[in-house]
Amino acid sequence: MKAASVKEIKDELKTRSTKELLELCLRLSRFKKENKELLTYLLFESYDESAYIEGVKKEMDDQFEQINRKSYFYIRKSIRKILTATKKHIRYSQKKETEVDLLIYFCLQLKNFKPSIHRSPALQNMYIRQIELIKKTILQLHEDLQFDYEEEMKELLN
Repeated sequence: MKAASVKEIKDELKTRSTKELLELCLRLSRFKKENKELLTYLLFESYDESAYIEGVKKEMDDQFEQINRKSYFYIRKSIRKILTATKKHIRYSQKKETEVDLLIYFCLQLKNFKPSIHRSPALQNMYIRQIELIKKTILQLHEDLQFDYEEEMKELLN
């Protein structure tokens, strides 16, 4: 996700009410390093969550393509970096549906990764931990969504 310029953020802030600005600032105060990215999400991307999810997935695809596959050390390091960035995007959204979507996509990418993650216990454990997190999060969703995501989970578990 590319952060908007300070001028674009300033122009968007001018269009907001005082109450909205207060809420944005309070939420912003919880973050330090990623303030600009969080404001970009809140001002420009939060209204179209599906486009935001697709953008994060595209970013993940690009990162998976750039992984140095010469040794499992570099693979593990790169995948941890991708997971950290994904969790950051999930934190911005704070929506359980977004969390489940992005983590399922991450796990699918990891499962289909070549060379196989089954040769690295650390990568297998990372995969298993994310599957468990997805299961917990799915339980917090509406029943209809739970059913839809359970179908996607079957693909991950096979």
